[in-house]
Amino acid sequence: MSTPVSATILGLEGPILEAEEALFFAAAQPWGFILFARNIETPAQLRRLTSDLREAVGRDAPILIDQEGGRVQRLRGPHWREWSPPLEQMAKAGPEHGPTSMYLRSRLIAAELRDVGIDVNCAPLADVARAGTHPVLLNRLYGYDAETVAEAALSVALGLIEGGVVPVVKHLPGYGLGEVDSHETLPRVTAPREELEAVDFAAFRPLADLPLGMTAHIVYEALDPERPATLSPDMIRLIREDIGFSGLLMTDDLSMGALPGPIGERAARARAAGCDLILHCNGRRPEMEEVLAEAGALDEDQLARGDAALALRARAEPLDIEAVEADLADLLDGDGHG
Repeated sequence: MSTPVSATILGLEGPILEAEEALFFAAAQPWGFILFARNIETPAQLRRLTSDLREAVGRDAPILIDQEGGRVQRLRGPHWREWSPPLEQMAKAGPEHGPTSMYLRSRLIAAELRDVGIDVNCAPLADVARAGTHPVLLNRLYGYDAETVAEAALSVALGLIEGGVVPVVKHLPGYGLGEVDSHETLPRVTAPREELEAVDFAAFRPLADLPLGMTAHIVYEALDPERPATLSPDMIRLIREDIGFSGLLMTDDLSMGALPGPIGERAARARAAGCDLILHCNGRRPEMEEVLAEAGALDEDQLARGDAALALRARAEPLDIEAVEADLADLLDGDGHG
């Protein structure tokens, strides 16, 4: 009988997988791992780390990262390209070329990720920007209307997939109306359902067939005035039935300040609400142990959807990097990488 796979994605402490950590992960069997700046030094170091993580769990586990470009990118110069914020690139390329520029950018990002053993990127964002969107999110977004955002997000997803990197669409069902930072406190959205349906949810519907998604730690008062979407059965049902998302659904980082209660309780509530995977990022062993105790294992259906998502890794197509760079530079008036 095969070892159960935990319904978790976990982080680790530093740039080297220590022996004790390897033993911990071997026993825990998380579905995947997520990397941050603290885990990254050089390409050679990163290739060793991604290989060691997979060796620890004895399978080709997915390794995730947030490589949006702009403020949120874990791979940075001098070893990797630096990117402008997506909202700035979209504005610079203009409405005619913005989505194409994001596709080309994602092809280059995918090539950099696969080169170091990373095969899942927590992008695109389909949150629709507003005048009041919190600065922690605003310039990470693609535009101010659902149609523009959906087109650009699909372009990002396609660029990643053609590079053999699995996209994670976020933050379901929409973070654009969040006026506080969910890393620190819980945003509450007071907009009526009609506005949410016409704008925020509408941007996600064209992306409902993507294989992986991430929830938002936000209360939508018109739908569930008490619980953030990550912990709300009503909001998860909306994500599944109204938006139509059928892929594996992971939480945003469970250790963020927006969520109430002990970390293990958060994991249990998210799973009970309908999230498939619990994302825990900070690499702190006591917290991970609490999460593992409550997250449970993936069932056969969840494993099958996970396998279908990871099959996209084999879609990697040859890339003429110089040609893509030149095309992107042309769209951005010769400024290269933004």
